[in-house]
Amino acid sequence: MKRIVLVLVFALGFLGTAQTKSELLKHYELFYKEMRLQGDVNGVINAITHLNVLAPSKQRRDTLAYIYANNNEHMQALNTIGVEKNESDSDLSVQVKAISLKALNQPKRALEHFEVLFQRAPNAYLAYELADLKIQTGDNAGAEANIAYGLTNAKEDMKYAFYERQQPYEVPLKAALFHLKALMQYNMDKNNIDSALALIDEALKIDANFNLASLSKQALTSRKEQEATSTETKN
Repeated sequence: MKRIVLVLVFALGFLGTAQTKSELLKHYELFYKEMRLQGDVNGVINAITHLNVLAPSKQRRDTLAYIYANNNEHMQALNTIGVEKNESDSDLSVQVKAISLKALNQPKRALEHFEVLFQRAPNAYLAYELADLKIQTGDNAGAEANIAYGLTNAKEDMKYAFYERQQPYEVPLKAALFHLKALMQYNMDKNNIDSALALIDEALKIDANFNLASLSKQALTSRKEQEATSTETKN
């Protein structure tokens, strides 16, 4: 008799726990929808975290990491999904790893994830990111191939955002690629500043208000003048 009572108590406890879990899931699903309607990012993160604890899923984890990354909380994003390269990763997961590692100044590790994205679905934006990271890591030959792809496939309406000023701004992607090509050219042949300047001029022809290109032109022009002065002094 005692054994039957214990089994009944256990069964009732299990049903109670299951019912509580089901109620919690419904609660946090409603909470999640409400936070999305209100545009409350922290509330959305809170809701998905609870949902993932109650009913873990890769999709929820990837979504949570994406929201962290989109909110510039890149360390939290990577803590959620890790940094390793996995063939089974969703496109969203690979994207989060790529942009978060880049944001955290880890170009070599970011590069391998951008490469995966490019292999899965190549486009001019990814070509730019790859070229930028390859220039940072000293692979100018690799960057050259990505820039060529980007210039061939960039459309007139494609824009790229820059943040070196207080107010972010956008320029045509082709202009951004010409600027990258100029930096690559200079890295490959520092004695041929004119070639790099010509490429920057191409970028400025596309968008005269391209601030970063203007700054690069000033820096290279100044270096050219210094080298000319130094040569004259020696002579």
